Amino acid sequence: MAQEPVTVWTRVERGARGPLPAHSRADLTAVAVELADRGGLSAVSMRQVAKELGTGQASLYRYVSGREDLLDLMTDAVAGEIDLDVPLHGDPVADLVALAARAKAVHLRHPWLPDIPPEPLRLGPRSMDYLEYALRAMASVRLPGRTKMEIVALMSALVAQFARAEIQGGRATTDRQAAQAAYLSQTASQGDHPHVAAAMVDHPGAAPGEDLQQVFERTMHRVLTGLVVDDITAADVEDVTTGEDVETEREGGGHTR
Repeated sequence: MAQEPVTVWTRVERGARGPLPAHSRADLTAVAVELADRGGLSAVSMRQVAKELGTGQASLYRYVSGREDLLDLMTDAVAGEIDLDVPLHGDPVADLVALAARAKAVHLRHPWLPDIPPEPLRLGPRSMDYLEYALRAMASVRLPGRTKMEIVALMSALVAQFARAEIQGGRATTDRQAAQAAYLSQTASQGDHPHVAAAMVDHPGAAPGEDLQQVFERTMHRVLTGLVVDDITAADVEDVTTGEDVETEREGGGHTR
């Protein structure tokens, strides 16, 4: 009979019998995070983690089933660095933008985090705390739970994308960035892309010294306002329309207009 699949969170860390293990999942996680911080996600392997711990690779399988478990543990461990003790102020958009800003700071501290393969259900205990906080920020929003979950997922994806762009932008040389900007300006000015040219006149790019964090927060505020406020408006319209239809049906003997 096939065993039911389990996650690292539901798998027992050690058996009730036998000697105490020399290490723990927390030890493995700390080493894996350090390796990734130093050399990127590609530097994390079961063999290298075992080497850093001074043990055999086979012994690690007492704690995890493989590298995917390690990625789950690493992702959840750094999610615990996001401050969730910040009080909510009752403005769903502002609270979510502030949460997203704190999440991006963690991504920048751990540049490998945006490279973790996305999985909708890659949620450990700390990630569940993050999700709970985000949903609590939207407690007053009249939207279905599934829609709220989708908003959090999109927000997280944007956080990772902004962090990745900022990390990669920091690695690009000044000469390369200048060449790319010159090419864009020259191409737009040739007349084949009038809308691009007009947009560049209105906003020619990030001003020298412009705070990337301000750009991030401004964009996140605009996106989340559209997701939350527009949907609230739509819900209000639907409720009003439904109410009008009911009243019309009562007045018209069961027929709506």
